[in-house]
Amino acid sequence: MHDLPMAYIRTVSPEDATGPLKRQYDSTIDRAGSVAHVVSVQSLNPPAMAASLRLYQALMLGPSSLSRAERETIAVVVSRENDCFY
Repeated sequence: MHDLPMAYIRTVSPEDATGPLKRQYDSTIDRAGSVAHVVSVQSLNPPAMAASLRLYQALMLGPSSLSRAERETIAVVVSRENDCFY
């Protein structure tokens, strides 16, 4: 694993979220079952989080010459190569 300490990033938990952030979290939980850390680190800027989630959905679910399985495989390989567990 990593020898470097993880940086601390303040986040808003799903339990403490209100307004647009709560709606985004609820939508994420409905779709994925939980809120991943890669999503929650954007919680202090809900408009940026919404844009990031739209980009992800366009890349993974939008029209493409690649199948969903191929896109997921690429994501796993890149994450592994970057020593990232996502």
